[in-house]
Amino acid sequence: MPKLKLEDLAAVREKARKAVSLRDGAARVRVTIHMGTCGLAAGSRKILEAALREVEGRDLRDVIVTTSGCAGLCSREPMATVEVVEEAPVKYVDLTEGKVKEIFSEHILGGKILQQYALAIGSERTY
Repeated sequence: MPKLKLEDLAAVREKARKAVSLRDGAARVRVTIHMGTCGLAAGSRKILEAALREVEGRDLRDVIVTTSGCAGLCSREPMATVEVVEEAPVKYVDLTEGKVKEIFSEHILGGKILQQYALAIGSERTY
């Protein structure tokens, strides 16, 4: 195995910094990919990867991609919730990598909710 050079370490650090900045902090938009056991079985890992590619490929510094556990709707996985500041959250279901691209283009960048992929708009209440 070749020895690491300073440039190699810098590249690793930058990659790690980008990954952390995509998952933490305050931003205009938070995209939560639901990754419970049912979500993973339905392909949520590919959905997460597609969302991260959109953020990185478009250099979106005001969008955070994060994960959560099961949302309780196993039959509608893979699923994601999009929360735009000062707007109601939108839960998108039955996702594909293509739908993720559309959600980024239309909703996150264009401000238009994709009703055809949305299960619910608004917050859940437990009381």
